[in-house]
Amino acid sequence: MKVPYACGSQEHLLARRGFLGTVAAGAGAVVGGLNVFSESQAMAELASEQKRVVVFNMHGGLSQLESWDPKPGTDTGGPFRAIPTSVPGIHISELLPLTAQQMQHLCLVRGVNTSEDDHGKGAYMMLHGRRQTPASDYPTLGAVVARTVTPADPSLPGHIVVTPGGSGGRGNDAAYLGPRYSSITLGNGQPPQNTERPGALTPESDAARHDFRRKINERFLNRRRTAVADAYAYSYEQALSLMQKREIFDVSKEPAADLERYGTHDFGRMTLLARRLLENDISFVQVSHSNYDTHNENFNFHLEQVAEFDRSFSAFVADIATRGMLDSTLIVVLSEFGRTPNINQYYGRDHWSRAWSVVMAGSRVARGAAYGKTNANGTAVEDGQVDHANLFHTYLQAVAVDSSNSFDINGRELPFADPSSHGIPEILT
Repeated sequence: MKVPYACGSQEHLLARRGFLGTVAAGAGAVVGGLNVFSESQAMAELASEQKRVVVFNMHGGLSQLESWDPKPGTDTGGPFRAIPTSVPGIHISELLPLTAQQMQHLCLVRGVNTSEDDHGKGAYMMLHGRRQTPASDYPTLGAVVARTVTPADPSLPGHIVVTPGGSGGRGNDAAYLGPRYSSITLGNGQPPQNTERPGALTPESDAARHDFRRKINERFLNRRRTAVADAYAYSYEQALSLMQKREIFDVSKEPAADLERYGTHDFGRMTLLARRLLENDISFVQVSHSNYDTHNENFNFHLEQVAEFDRSFSAFVADIATRGMLDSTLIVVLSEFGRTPNINQYYGRDHWSRAWSVVMAGSRVARGAAYGKTNANGTAVEDGQVDHANLFHTYLQAVAVDSSNSFDINGRELPFADPSSHGIPEILT
């Protein structure tokens, strides 16, 4: 199914299934973009208290009315019902029946108002915690988490984005934190490309090559050490470490029952990969689901898309809880904005950032809760209004990071989060 997107933005002139894959295809090859990770005793000692964050990014603008904040029986509500959840008094859309059974783990934030209806600017705000400005660029949530939560000497990347078409290239989303904390983009349940040793090369010959490379690098660094030279040497070591642990990124190693339970579609495999990554102490994982920009046929699209999400997401939340990881893992479901309460002439909903929802679970976040309230037909926030900056502070605080702290970048203090804002204490325990 394809939609002739009414907004006309470049982000959504592509086919729904191919959108993210096309963006990721230019990310680059794995070896050239990876950072090095040295082995350390600290990794062996990591316990269940190692903090982790996983973000489900619902690209295009998930409709809050067809998900977390339904308004059945109103002029804006659409055709779908609200159903009870495992928490008495909290109802969500009937398109999420499996997720409704996991409501005891979730916290609905229903009073989000970011006042930004542009795709690119809205996405930037939600992932960076600040408005985009030509005067400065800021690191994404993933980069900040990788810098503040990941152990000092990890053996695997600390910031991974899982999206269709991802091949192991490095993103450009860490700003002044540097490429070490930029994302590595992976595909739908497959290990990164170019991470297998060629069959004609014996392990002994490969080890000798790397030993020779290290000696040459060391000789060069002793005479002319620069940040660029360090990064070059670092990237080789990280790529080597990743090659040695490539099976972690292969969901085919999971039991067939789990593959079926999560769903055999791309999103199911990507969500199962996210669980594998978190179980191996990767600090931040972002999973993409696209495309919710439903200016046309909003209800048919959400019927299909939300069903995919419901199956995979509910299985993920249940697994994180039953495996004892929920106390140390923050789960976030976000988008760049919501969709209009008004239904347009094409049976679609347009961009709407003034009253929509974000969902969290785990770590220090209150469970089985709904915070914030919109009015009867969903056109405005009545209580508990928050924005992107409040949410960004809250994400960090939920995993025991003091969001009022700053990075020291070459002697310059740069705040973790927007210093003019604060977290949402009402939903933190």
